[in-house]
Amino acid sequence: MKKAEKIKVIDDLTSKLKSSKNLYLTDISGLNASESSDLRRACYKANVKLSVVKNSMLARAMDASDKDFGEIKDVLKGNTSLMFSEAGNIPARVIKDFRKKLDKPILKAALIEEAIYIGDDQIETLVAIKSREELIGEIIVLLQSPTKNVISALKSGSSNLSGVLKTLSER
Repeated sequence: MKKAEKIKVIDDLTSKLKSSKNLYLTDISGLNASESSDLRRACYKANVKLSVVKNSMLARAMDASDKDFGEIKDVLKGNTSLMFSEAGNIPARVIKDFRKKLDKPILKAALIEEAIYIGDDQIETLVAIKSREELIGEIIVLLQSPTKNVISALKSGSSNLSGVLKTLSER
């Protein structure tokens, strides 16, 4: 690869690292062509971008970006593939589902928002992380609960004032 091509790859990686809030570093070495293709399909269906990178280029891109990658640079050994996604838990779910068939990919590290997770033992923790949409949904349900109680109390009293007062006083 020529120097100009390397610079372009590093610049592309830097822009991806700057724009992405969620990043997974995995090891997919040992997968044959068919298995790699299956993993890429699973990532595509889950809206996860998967790319294989050279560790030296990734390290340079990390240095060029404004983010603090902390201990993640220490895991840049061996084969490394990147998974980018909008939701923090989706790549972890893809990895967990894919492992039902094989023992790969292995999680090296993850950067979710500003939190850093190192090691393959963190996969269950990452799967359990709720996405922004899931959290908003839970908050809406919690906020609707008191309103639903008042409405049901009003309906149960058969729309007469004494029934409403009696129902509200019991609660």
